[in-house]
Amino acid sequence: MEKRHTSFEILSEDEDYILINKSAGMLTLPDRFDPAIPNLYHILKSRYANLFIVHRIDRQTSGVIAFAKNALAHKELNLQFESHQVQKKYLAIVQGVLNDAEGVIDLAIGENSGKAGTMRIDTAHGKKSVTQYRVIEKYLNYTLVEAEPLSGRTHQIRVHFKAIGHPLAVDELYGHAEGIKLSSIKKTYKIKTGEIEKSLIARLTLHAKSLRFYHFRRKEPVTIEAPVPKDFDSTIKQLRKLSPLPVL
Repeated sequence: MEKRHTSFEILSEDEDYILINKSAGMLTLPDRFDPAIPNLYHILKSRYANLFIVHRIDRQTSGVIAFAKNALAHKELNLQFESHQVQKKYLAIVQGVLNDAEGVIDLAIGENSGKAGTMRIDTAHGKKSVTQYRVIEKYLNYTLVEAEPLSGRTHQIRVHFKAIGHPLAVDELYGHAEGIKLSSIKKTYKIKTGEIEKSLIARLTLHAKSLRFYHFRRKEPVTIEAPVPKDFDSTIKQLRKLSPLPVL
Protein backbone atom coordinates (compact mmCIF):
# COMPACT_ATOMS: atom_id res chain seq x y z
CA MET A 1 0.00 0.00 0.00
CA GLU A 2 1.27 3.48 -0.88
CA LYS A 3 2.22 5.70 2.05
CA ARG A 4 1.39 9.38 1.56
CA HIS A 5 2.92 12.56 2.92
CA THR A 6 2.10 16.19 2.16
CA SER A 7 5.19 16.56 -0.04
CA PHE A 8 5.80 13.02 -1.28
CA GLU A 9 4.40 9.53 -1.57
CA ILE A 10 6.14 6.18 -1.48
CA LEU A 11 5.62 4.45 -4.82
CA SER A 12 7.57 1.28 -4.03
CA GLU A 13 9.70 -0.03 -1.19
CA ASP A 14 11.63 -3.22 -0.42
CA GLU A 15 14.69 -4.16 1.61
CA ASP A 16 17.00 -2.37 -0.82
CA TYR A 17 15.25 0.67 -2.29
CA ILE A 18 12.61 3.24 -1.59
CA LEU A 19 11.10 4.94 -4.65
CA ILE A 20 9.46 8.30 -3.98
CA ASN A 21 7.08 10.53 -5.92
CA LYS A 22 8.36 13.96 -4.92
CA SER A 23 6.15 17.03 -5.07
CA ALA A 24 7.37 20.18 -6.81
CA GLY A 25 8.85 22.62 -4.31
CA MET A 26 10.45 20.01 -2.07
CA LEU A 27 14.25 19.95 -1.96
CA THR A 28 15.81 16.54 -2.58
CA LEU A 29 18.91 17.24 -0.47
CA PRO A 30 19.78 19.75 2.28
CA ASP A 31 20.33 23.30 1.04
CA ARG A 32 24.01 24.28 1.05
CA PHE A 33 23.35 27.65 2.68
CA ASP A 34 20.37 26.81 4.90
CA PRO A 35 20.26 23.13 5.90
CA ALA A 36 17.21 23.84 8.07
CA ILE A 37 14.97 24.11 4.99
CA PRO A 38 12.80 20.96 4.84
CA ASN A 39 14.16 18.42 2.39
CA LEU A 40 13.29 14.90 1.34
CA TYR A 41 16.54 13.35 2.57
CA HIS A 42 16.18 14.65 6.13
CA ILE A 43 12.52 13.64 6.32
CA LEU A 44 13.31 10.09 5.20
CA LYS A 45 16.48 9.88 7.32
CA SER A 46 14.39 10.47 10.42
CA ARG A 47 12.44 7.31 9.56
CA TYR A 48 15.14 4.99 8.26
CA ALA A 49 18.29 3.93 10.10
CA ASN A 50 20.21 3.70 6.82
CA LEU A 51 19.55 5.88 3.80
CA PHE A 52 21.83 6.46 0.84
CA ILE A 53 21.54 9.17 -1.82
CA VAL A 54 21.66 7.84 -5.38
CA HIS A 55 20.61 10.80 -7.52
CA ARG A 56 18.55 13.98 -7.31
CA ILE A 57 15.93 15.98 -9.18
CA ASP A 58 15.48 19.74 -9.13
CA ARG A 59 13.45 21.34 -6.38
CA GLN A 60 10.68 22.52 -8.73
CA THR A 61 10.56 19.21 -10.64
CA SER A 62 7.99 16.66 -9.51
CA GLY A 63 8.27 12.91 -9.92
CA VAL A 64 10.14 9.74 -9.16
CA ILE A 65 13.41 9.59 -7.24
CA ALA A 66 15.25 6.62 -5.72
CA PHE A 67 17.06 6.16 -2.41
CA ALA A 68 19.01 3.07 -1.35
CA LYS A 69 18.54 1.47 2.07
CA ASN A 70 21.86 -0.33 2.36
CA ALA A 71 25.44 0.00 1.11
CA LEU A 72 25.23 -2.84 -1.41
CA ALA A 73 22.04 -1.53 -3.01
CA HIS A 74 23.63 1.92 -3.14
CA LYS A 75 26.73 0.60 -4.88
CA GLU A 76 24.75 -1.46 -7.42
CA LEU A 77 22.48 1.41 -8.45
CA ASN A 78 25.30 3.95 -8.47
CA LEU A 79 27.20 1.78 -10.94
CA GLN A 80 24.16 1.68 -13.20
CA PHE A 81 23.83 5.46 -13.10
CA GLU A 82 27.53 5.91 -13.83
CA SER A 83 27.36 3.57 -16.83
CA HIS A 84 24.11 5.20 -18.06
CA GLN A 85 22.13 1.97 -17.70
CA VAL A 86 19.31 3.62 -15.75
CA GLN A 87 16.48 4.82 -17.99
CA LYS A 88 14.88 8.09 -16.89
CA LYS A 89 11.88 9.54 -18.70
CA TYR A 90 10.42 12.99 -18.14
CA LEU A 91 7.34 14.86 -19.30
CA ALA A 92 7.99 18.46 -20.26
CA ILE A 93 5.81 21.28 -21.54
CA VAL A 94 8.02 23.44 -23.74
CA GLN A 95 7.47 26.75 -25.47
CA GLY A 96 6.56 26.79 -29.13
CA VAL A 97 5.74 23.97 -31.52
CA LEU A 98 8.39 21.37 -32.34
CA ASN A 99 8.26 20.41 -36.01
CA ASP A 100 9.78 16.94 -35.70
CA ALA A 101 7.91 14.07 -34.08
CA GLU A 102 11.12 12.96 -32.38
CA GLY A 103 14.72 13.96 -32.16
CA VAL A 104 18.09 13.82 -30.42
CA ILE A 105 19.85 16.80 -28.87
CA ASP A 106 23.60 16.14 -28.74
CA LEU A 107 25.24 19.23 -27.27
CA ALA A 108 27.96 19.35 -24.61
CA ILE A 109 27.05 21.07 -21.34
CA GLY A 110 29.31 22.90 -18.90
CA GLU A 111 29.01 25.25 -15.94
CA ASN A 112 28.04 28.83 -16.67
CA SER A 113 30.78 30.93 -15.10
CA GLY A 114 28.74 34.06 -15.78
CA LYS A 115 25.85 32.97 -13.58
CA ALA A 116 26.45 30.79 -10.54
CA GLY A 117 24.25 27.71 -10.24
CA THR A 118 23.40 27.53 -13.92
CA MET A 119 24.66 25.54 -16.88
CA ARG A 120 25.20 26.33 -20.57
CA ILE A 121 26.04 24.75 -23.88
CA ASP A 122 29.83 24.50 -24.07
CA THR A 123 31.00 22.64 -27.16
CA ALA A 124 34.66 23.42 -26.43
CA HIS A 125 35.01 22.38 -22.78
CA GLY A 126 31.67 20.91 -21.68
CA LYS A 127 30.83 17.26 -21.05
CA LYS A 128 29.09 15.20 -23.70
CA SER A 129 25.34 15.39 -23.14
CA VAL A 130 22.59 13.67 -25.09
CA THR A 131 18.82 13.94 -24.75
CA GLN A 132 16.38 12.10 -26.96
CA TYR A 133 12.75 13.12 -27.15
CA ARG A 134 9.43 12.42 -28.79
CA VAL A 135 6.46 14.73 -29.21
CA ILE A 136 3.31 13.60 -27.44
CA GLU A 137 0.94 16.49 -28.16
CA LYS A 138 1.15 19.85 -29.93
CA TYR A 139 -0.72 23.02 -29.01
CA LEU A 140 -0.84 26.51 -30.52
CA ASN A 141 2.03 27.86 -28.43
CA TYR A 142 3.35 24.83 -26.55
CA THR A 143 4.41 21.21 -27.02
CA LEU A 144 4.19 18.28 -24.62
CA VAL A 145 7.24 16.05 -25.00
CA GLU A 146 8.66 12.94 -23.40
CA ALA A 147 12.36 13.49 -22.83
CA GLU A 148 14.96 10.86 -21.98
CA PRO A 149 18.39 12.11 -20.91
CA LEU A 150 21.03 9.60 -21.96
CA SER A 151 23.61 11.39 -19.83
CA GLY A 152 23.18 12.87 -16.38
CA ARG A 153 24.20 16.53 -16.49
CA THR A 154 22.79 19.16 -14.15
CA HIS A 155 19.73 20.88 -15.69
CA GLN A 156 20.31 18.85 -18.85
CA ILE A 157 16.75 18.82 -20.22
CA ARG A 158 16.27 22.48 -19.41
CA VAL A 159 19.51 23.56 -21.09
CA HIS A 160 19.06 21.32 -24.13
CA PHE A 161 15.54 22.49 -24.96
CA LYS A 162 16.57 26.11 -24.52
CA ALA A 163 19.43 25.47 -26.94
CA ILE A 164 17.06 24.35 -29.70
CA GLY A 165 14.77 27.34 -29.19
CA HIS A 166 12.11 25.62 -27.09
CA PRO A 167 12.81 26.27 -23.39
CA LEU A 168 10.45 24.85 -20.82
CA ALA A 169 7.20 26.79 -20.70
CA VAL A 170 7.92 27.87 -17.13
CA ASP A 171 11.59 28.07 -16.12
CA GLU A 172 12.91 31.05 -14.20
CA LEU A 173 16.55 30.17 -14.98
CA TYR A 174 16.42 29.30 -18.66
CA GLY A 175 13.13 30.70 -19.95
CA HIS A 176 10.10 32.57 -18.66
CA ALA A 177 9.37 32.73 -14.94
CA GLU A 178 5.69 33.56 -15.44
CA GLY A 179 3.29 30.62 -15.18
CA ILE A 180 0.86 29.43 -17.83
CA LYS A 181 -2.47 31.19 -17.39
CA LEU A 182 -5.86 30.35 -18.82
CA SER A 183 -6.09 33.82 -20.37
CA SER A 184 -3.05 33.05 -22.53
CA ILE A 185 -4.73 30.05 -24.19
CA LYS A 186 -8.42 30.95 -24.09
CA LYS A 187 -9.21 33.98 -26.25
CA THR A 188 -12.63 34.56 -24.68
CA TYR A 189 -11.34 34.41 -21.10
CA LYS A 190 -12.15 37.52 -19.08
CA ILE A 191 -10.85 38.32 -15.63
CA LYS A 192 -13.51 39.58 -13.25
CA THR A 193 -13.04 43.03 -11.81
CA GLY A 194 -10.92 42.95 -8.68
CA GLU A 195 -9.73 39.37 -9.23
CA ILE A 196 -6.15 38.26 -9.77
CA GLU A 197 -5.76 35.42 -12.22
CA LYS A 198 -3.89 32.41 -10.91
CA SER A 199 -1.62 30.33 -13.12
CA LEU A 200 -2.62 26.84 -14.17
CA ILE A 201 0.97 25.92 -13.41
CA ALA A 202 3.46 28.33 -11.87
CA ARG A 203 6.53 26.15 -11.45
CA LEU A 204 9.02 24.34 -13.66
CA THR A 205 7.02 22.42 -16.28
CA LEU A 206 8.97 19.20 -15.81
CA HIS A 207 7.87 15.89 -14.29
CA ALA A 208 10.08 12.85 -13.72
CA LYS A 209 7.68 10.30 -15.18
CA SER A 210 9.53 7.00 -14.72
CA LEU A 211 12.72 5.30 -13.61
CA ARG A 212 13.87 1.90 -14.90
CA PHE A 213 16.84 -0.03 -13.49
CA TYR A 214 18.06 -3.56 -12.96
CA HIS A 215 17.30 -4.86 -9.47
CA PHE A 216 20.36 -6.84 -8.42
CA ARG A 217 18.52 -8.93 -5.83
CA ARG A 218 15.41 -9.68 -7.87
CA LYS A 219 17.53 -10.34 -10.97
CA GLU A 220 15.12 -8.42 -13.17
CA PRO A 221 14.49 -4.91 -14.48
CA VAL A 222 12.17 -2.72 -12.45
CA THR A 223 10.16 0.24 -13.76
CA ILE A 224 8.60 2.72 -11.37
CA GLU A 225 6.19 5.37 -12.63
CA ALA A 226 5.07 8.54 -10.86
CA PRO A 227 1.53 9.82 -11.51
CA VAL A 228 1.30 13.24 -13.15
CA PRO A 229 0.55 15.85 -10.45
CA LYS A 230 -2.63 17.90 -10.46
CA ASP A 231 -1.17 21.20 -11.71
CA PHE A 232 0.65 19.53 -14.60
CA ASP A 233 -2.35 17.39 -15.53
CA SER A 234 -4.88 20.23 -15.42
CA THR A 235 -2.61 22.37 -17.62
CA ILE A 236 -2.35 19.63 -20.22
CA LYS A 237 -6.12 19.15 -20.19
CA GLN A 238 -6.74 22.85 -20.78
CA LEU A 239 -4.17 23.00 -23.59
CA ARG A 240 -5.64 19.89 -25.17
CA LYS A 241 -9.14 21.34 -24.97
CA LEU A 242 -8.50 24.93 -26.01
CA SER A 243 -5.54 24.91 -28.38
CA PRO A 244 -4.82 21.48 -29.85
CA LEU A 245 -2.73 20.88 -32.96
CA PRO A 246 -2.47 17.51 -34.74
CA VAL A 247 0.73 15.50 -34.25
CA LEU A 248 1.78 14.55 -37.78
